[in-house]
Amino acid sequence: MQTFDLAEKGLRALNSTLQGQSQDTNETAWEVVNAKGSHAIAVGLDAPIEVTVRGSTGYYCGGMNKQATIRIDGSAGPGTGENMMSGRIEISGDASQYLGATGHGGLIVVRGNASSRCGISMKGVNIVVEGNIGHMSGFMAQSGNVVVCGDAGDALGDSCYEARFFVRGSVKSLGADCEKKEMRPEHIAFLTDILAEAGVDAKPEEFTRYGSARKLYNFDIDNAGAY
Repeated sequence: MQTFDLAEKGLRALNSTLQGQSQDTNETAWEVVNAKGSHAIAVGLDAPIEVTVRGSTGYYCGGMNKQATIRIDGSAGPGTGENMMSGRIEISGDASQYLGATGHGGLIVVRGNASSRCGISMKGVNIVVEGNIGHMSGFMAQSGNVVVCGDAGDALGDSCYEARFFVRGSVKSLGADCEKKEMRPEHIAFLTDILAEAGVDAKPEEFTRYGSARKLYNFDIDNAGAY
């Protein structure tokens, strides 16, 4: 494992080094020490490497990630995994607001709680949260899945499109055009697979599915008050 001391070498050198890794690199395991809440750690990676960050991170850790596995040994600041394309981000603590915003693919796992706007405008990323999520999560979410083992805050799925939300606990309120959906066998199968991939011990049958009522896809004057 390659160890990189962020306090000694700095963020620019870290990201330049990690972004320089290619498909055939033999330096596949990296450890970042002295993170101390620094912003934009391990952004823009595009290689099948594993990066373990010791300590909590600031804004946008793992942003624009492709292929890499990033593990945060602590809590994560706002925008973690923003616009990620593939790979995996795992957070051992809590995640701040707009986790996985606009994410196109890959998997984000949070062992603690996630704050407000989790999965905002997501476009294909899968997010699994072992704890709770905050208000306005899934706002304008286009595709992908948010799996919540705890509770969800106000306005879940507001103005969402084809994204799906699976919540084991309670939902404080649903956002505009979001409704409770039927749990069919394919949804149980999906949850079985994603929970196993995330390493979460929960029963798929305990979750409730939510998604778009599809009334706001096209403007209708009768629905003007919901816009």
